[in-house]
Amino acid sequence: MTGEFAWPLDKLSALRLGRRLAVEVPATHSGRRAFVDITPGKVEPDAQAHGERWTHRSTARSFRVEHWEYDAELLDGFDYDIGAARLRSAAAVDESELLTVLREWRLEPHRFDYAWNTASPR
Repeated sequence: MTGEFAWPLDKLSALRLGRRLAVEVPATHSGRRAFVDITPGKVEPDAQAHGERWTHRSTARSFRVEHWEYDAELLDGFDYDIGAARLRSAAAVDESELLTVLREWRLEPHRFDYAWNTASPR
């Protein structure tokens, strides 16, 4: 994990805590907006941690990577999913495979942000 394909520490920590990351990417047509989301998988201790109101950190998470595109006019409302299209998706069994997926998709880890800091509606 060197160079452009290394995770910034705060984003790697977020993934290990089970937080979703996202990045806006170019859309296929005008009037559309597209995002790639990384959703960490749950691990068994997450349920106990949630019940006790803390967050479990794990380096053994799997990940789901999805590329979605939306109608830009509907993005800020409740109907953002009308006309939404999943363009591609991938599963990664661990952090190393996640980096492999990002390399294949030509997305540098440092471009991702906390999902709540993006316009991603998911």
